Amino acid sequence: MKWFLRALGVLVALIVIAFLVFRTPDTDPAEMRAKYGGPPSQFIAIGDGVTVHLRDEGPKDAPAILLLHGSNADLHTWEPWVTGLSDSYRIIRFDQVGHGLTGPDPAHDYSTENFTTDINEVADALGLEDFFLGGNSMGGKHALAYALAHPYRVAGLILVDAGGSPMRQIKDKDDGGGNIGFAIARTPGINQIAEQITPRALIAQSLDQSVSVKSVVTEAAIDRYWELLRYPGNRAATMARFSSEYDPLSEAEVASIDVPTLILWGAEDRLIPVSAGEWLDRHIANSTMINYPGIGHLPQEEAPEATIADVREWLVSQQKEPAD
Repeated sequence: MKWFLRALGVLVALIVIAFLVFRTPDTDPAEMRAKYGGPPSQFIAIGDGVTVHLRDEGPKDAPAILLLHGSNADLHTWEPWVTGLSDSYRIIRFDQVGHGLTGPDPAHDYSTENFTTDINEVADALGLEDFFLGGNSMGGKHALAYALAHPYRVAGLILVDAGGSPMRQIKDKDDGGGNIGFAIARTPGINQIAEQITPRALIAQSLDQSVSVKSVVTEAAIDRYWELLRYPGNRAATMARFSSEYDPLSEAEVASIDVPTLILWGAEDRLIPVSAGEWLDRHIANSTMINYPGIGHLPQEEAPEATIADVREWLVSQQKEPAD
């Protein structure tokens, strides 16, 4: 018995030492705001204790486009589009709760309904009556849900490799691949460890698996994903989101969306396959879909020139006055 207790004590000590050695602590909020929240960033209280980190750029009297990032990303993913579109459009983007410098939701509510409520409150805070709404991945799902709840405010949707379809069934059928970071976040037990031990190499591998254009995976991009994931409360928020049941939009819900919709998709997306975009395209009546060969899950970063040109052409077509 004494031998067993000694062995157990050694094992516990080794585990504690390993935890202390490999633990990656939260980042410092003040340092993160200084690094990622400088001008033109704003921090706006929208209610329920949430203060969102957002950027509002371009002419204030121009048509507004509000952009939503994907899971574990942040508003910086839209930087190429801001550069390419803010001469003619008002571009608004913000870190959704559990992400970036906005940080966790005080009520730990990561339901689709709460995300869409935040979109509405941001629009209210900025005085937007109607606007184009775009989203990548998780942000695309939230854009769809918002268009269902507030169709009168949405001038049009721009869906970029969007969530919201019955993704799991489609992905199983197409063998669409996966991503180590998302797999860890969905694995009970392992995901709890990941709240304290999040190696930078894991973030680098996850980002690399998400894209086909590897030039996107810069050291600065890896640092940003890694540091903002470790912003206090964001890792716990990530695990909370991934531990909940996936709730896709139904065919009837998607079919009821009648706002003009542009669907952009990376043909090599291993997270959400092209068939998910085709499903959306089939069921949204007023939609246009464009595929990008050789592009993965982040077309806005992997193919900025092509996506900006396509978005600009589509936006111009939506603003044309109808013929008499």
